[in-house]
Amino acid sequence: MVLKNKLRGEDFLTLAPLTGEEMESLLEEAVRLKSEGTKGYKPLAGKVVGLIFEKPSTRTRVSFEVAVHRLGGSALALTDRDLQLGRGETIEDTGRVLAMYLDGLVVRTFGQDRLESLAQASSVPVINALTDESHPCQALADMMTMLEYKGAFRGLRLAYLGDGNNVAHSLMRAGTKLGMDVVVATPEGHGPLETITSECKGYADASGGSLLVGNDPAQASSGVDVIYTDVWVSMGQPDEKRDALGHFASFQVNEEMLDRASDDVMVMHCLPAHRGEEITGDVLDGSHSAVWDQAENRLHAQVALLGLIFG
Repeated sequence: MVLKNKLRGEDFLTLAPLTGEEMESLLEEAVRLKSEGTKGYKPLAGKVVGLIFEKPSTRTRVSFEVAVHRLGGSALALTDRDLQLGRGETIEDTGRVLAMYLDGLVVRTFGQDRLESLAQASSVPVINALTDESHPCQALADMMTMLEYKGAFRGLRLAYLGDGNNVAHSLMRAGTKLGMDVVVATPEGHGPLETITSECKGYADASGGSLLVGNDPAQASSGVDVIYTDVWVSMGQPDEKRDALGHFASFQVNEEMLDRASDDVMVMHCLPAHRGEEITGDVLDGSHSAVWDQAENRLHAQVALLGLIFG
C-alpha cells in the first residue's frame, strides 16, 4: 500500500501532507477495521506509546489508549503534572528523552509550533492529538462518519457554523482535499486563519470542490447535506471570550437551522457539547444526529492511523 509506505515511521502533525486519495484510503482502512476487527493484526506488539496531554481530554485520550491496546501495544498516559514540563523543562528536551524510552508519542498541547518543536527533537513518530491550530485525528473520524452515512465525498455540501477554531481548520483541510463544497460561517472576528483559508482554497481548486468563508449562518446552512458545530469557547481560551457569546446566538444549531438544510441532513459535533449554546439538546439527540457514531469513530480512525504508522 502506497499510503502505508508514506506514513510508516512518520509524524502526523496535520492533514496537509496527505492527498485526497490517500485520505480516502486511510478512511476505507478504518471502515474495514471497524467491520472486521483487529484479531490477528497487532502492529504495535511489544511497543509502548506515550500519551502526553497538556489539556484535558475524554474521547481523544481514551480512544487512543484503547486503540494502542487493540493493536497489541501498551499506552503510557502522561500529563504535565507527571513530567518535568510542569517545572520548566523544554518541550524539545522532553521529546528527546521520551523517544529513548518509547516507540511513539501522541501529544495534546497548545501552539502548533510547540508540537512541531517536540516532533523535531524526537526520533520516534509524533501524532497530533490536538493543538490550538489543528485537530487532524478528529477530522479523520468526521470524514469516516460522513463516508458511512453519505457513501461519497465529491459534491457533498458541508456547513461549519460557529468559531473558526482548530476543528474548523482541520475540517476545512479534509473537506476541500476530498472534493466537498465547504461553507464556514462564523461571527465577524472569529473566522478561521487566513493562511489556512488560502491553503484550503488551493485544495478545493485541485479537487473540484469549493470553499466559502463568511458570516451568514442562514445562508451557509441552506440546502446543505451536513451541518457541523463545535463549542463557542474552546479549551484554553480566556474567560472574557464568554462576553462575546451573544454574537454567536444566530449560529446555534437548532430545528429552525435544520429546516433550511436538506431533508436528510446529518448533524455533527466533535464533543463535548454545551447543550443550549451551540446546539440544542433535541437536535443533538435527534434523528439527524450522527454525533455518537462520530464519537465512536475516533477509535476506529485512530486504529487505522496507528496501524499505518507503526505497521
